[in-house]
Amino acid sequence: MPDSPVVRLEKDGEIGVIIVNYPPVNALGPGVSEGIIDNLNTTNADPSLKAMVLIGDGRSFIAGADIRGFGTGRKRAPIGQRTYDVLDASPKPVVAAIHGFALGGGLENAMACHYRIAVTSAKVGLPEVLIGILPGGGGTQRLPRLVGAQTALELITTGRHVPAPEAARLGIIDEIAPDGGSLRAAAVAYARSIAATRPLPRVRDKTVSADPAIFGAMRKSIAHKARNQKAPYYCIDAVEAACTRPFDDGIQREAQLFAELETSDEAKALRYAFFAEREVAKLPDLPATTAAHDVANPAVIGAGTMGGGIAMAFADFGYDVKIMDANQEALDRGMQRIRNNYATSVKRGSLAEDEMQRRLARIHPVASYQHISDCDVVVEAVFERMDVKQPIFAKLDAVMPPNAFLFSNTSALDMDELAAVTKRPDRIAGTHFFSPANVMKLLEVVRPSKASPETLMTAMALGRRIGKISAMAGNTDGFVANRSRAPFNSEMVILLEEGCLPEQVDRVMVDFGYPMGPFAVGDLAGLDIGAEGRKRRAATNPNYRKLPIADKLVEMGRYGQKTGAGWYRYETGDRTPHPDPDVAAVIKSLAAEMGVPQKAFTDSEILRRLLFSSVNEACRILEEGKAYRPSDIDVMWLHGFGFPRYRGGLMYWADGIGVRDVYNQIAAWHQQYGDRWAPSGLLRDLAQTKTPLREAKPAPFA
Repeated sequence: MPDSPVVRLEKDGEIGVIIVNYPPVNALGPGVSEGIIDNLNTTNADPSLKAMVLIGDGRSFIAGADIRGFGTGRKRAPIGQRTYDVLDASPKPVVAAIHGFALGGGLENAMACHYRIAVTSAKVGLPEVLIGILPGGGGTQRLPRLVGAQTALELITTGRHVPAPEAARLGIIDEIAPDGGSLRAAAVAYARSIAATRPLPRVRDKTVSADPAIFGAMRKSIAHKARNQKAPYYCIDAVEAACTRPFDDGIQREAQLFAELETSDEAKALRYAFFAEREVAKLPDLPATTAAHDVANPAVIGAGTMGGGIAMAFADFGYDVKIMDANQEALDRGMQRIRNNYATSVKRGSLAEDEMQRRLARIHPVASYQHISDCDVVVEAVFERMDVKQPIFAKLDAVMPPNAFLFSNTSALDMDELAAVTKRPDRIAGTHFFSPANVMKLLEVVRPSKASPETLMTAMALGRRIGKISAMAGNTDGFVANRSRAPFNSEMVILLEEGCLPEQVDRVMVDFGYPMGPFAVGDLAGLDIGAEGRKRRAATNPNYRKLPIADKLVEMGRYGQKTGAGWYRYETGDRTPHPDPDVAAVIKSLAAEMGVPQKAFTDSEILRRLLFSSVNEACRILEEGKAYRPSDIDVMWLHGFGFPRYRGGLMYWADGIGVRDVYNQIAAWHQQYGDRWAPSGLLRDLAQTKTPLREAKPAPFA
């Protein structure tokens, strides 16, 4: 048998079992496709074998293509000689036996088989759009023939993972294997039952048609979310070809569209983001043997917006969690807010009523510290003031078990000061969630000077267990995410002093790809939160650049959505921001008092003023050793601030402009505006050596 190192053939009576073994998830890496084809040919040439099963060892069937090969110019087999084509053309039936994941090329191979059986826990999907391409192995042609054009459009343009039971209802899966049994045994039995069936049921032989109007409707429906991106529209074009052309013509059209996307800027940026998200989990300066503790009994202190969201994040991922607040009234308010948030999800159709009840039942309001004294981890999420947080940490230290971890959801405060009020500074860390905490993916783990490696690994792992992307940050004012964002936040208000309006800035950033503009986001988070941070920084820094316009709105009681007015005004029960003449009047009046000359700004000037200020600060963070990698900062911007994913991240985007051009512009603004635009030393060095920002070598983590 012509086994390759990653694919082998075993005989089970008259059934040939082709086994893929390319750890950890059986990606279609080097040798996998060739091994499948060699063993297909061997089985077809062996008269003692009547049918085949294609199955994966380990965690998955085939989890998809090896993304590292995209955009590298790697030679691909021509159409007709690919695994998909050879599986489809096999004269003997092939059964795909699916467990774990069958994604992208994995599902395309499964659909090229004649039959598909899966365990209940398996998931299938075509997520290529998420890395800026489309399914290039016949997925856009076979899936519509199995599920219809409308469903195929939804699955391919979103990249959604489909659970096996749903996939069976849709027609992607032919058989669900019995629970508790062997998938291989079930697949072999299934292969025996269909071994003599002819003609073979090839997906390519099915016909599919659709009302032409659905394609225009789908393009219209994705217009807002997919703006500036090619891949979702190319996916629609490919599915349309499946409905209007013969199969082989559709395959050619799919290949043409795939080739155009593979080397696009969008696809390159999305691939970069994909790998950056995996790199961010690595903590290179901690001992390789460090293990995370498997905490199981969490508590949250503070039932406000953030605390409630953190409790929901735990409950959403199966944790029973206790939540407490200063008094019963605040706790009741917090629980009602949680119920309202879940009810909104049910109303939108994103959460089933019975699942809402299960999640609510996992959240346990408690009245005192004694009720959480058996917990192994607690996340404090009270108001962002040191004099509020320190007494709570002292109390937690007194009542919690000695081995419990105490984490703080602070967004800027010194974690060493918090740790200092306890007798366990080695088990203290920051866990900075982003609002809304049950939705936003980023968890910034903040590293105090005395935190043990086990504490840091535990905090990182805990984030991943509740669906977050955990990223390590040094203990500096604002940590990494908010500190790098702070100049952006200042500059957007300074632009108002010089002649912009909030709605103009927000339009530029939404056109760039943000889901919301920064002023609308400020209203959502609460302008009083930012004011508290400015007040604290001004008290410690005599040169702090104050923002009179923002402070004036807070003085007027305009805190944002929660008061019905902030940078915008809001109608009762409506979160739509409406430009407010009163805000324009405040801006005009204060700009006149300050004697700031007024000017008109281009969209490019607005964009670069905001983002270049943060690129410069990110370089300072790296040269101080407060972040491991430039790509970590990109991940934080993608998942903490809604930076458009198809632009890769803050640093990756700036590299697209060129480090020398970025430096020159910042240096020019330094001359024009003063010290707040002083170029960082790292940025200057990178510009001189023409080294891309994303290749910057940070100082050792401090």
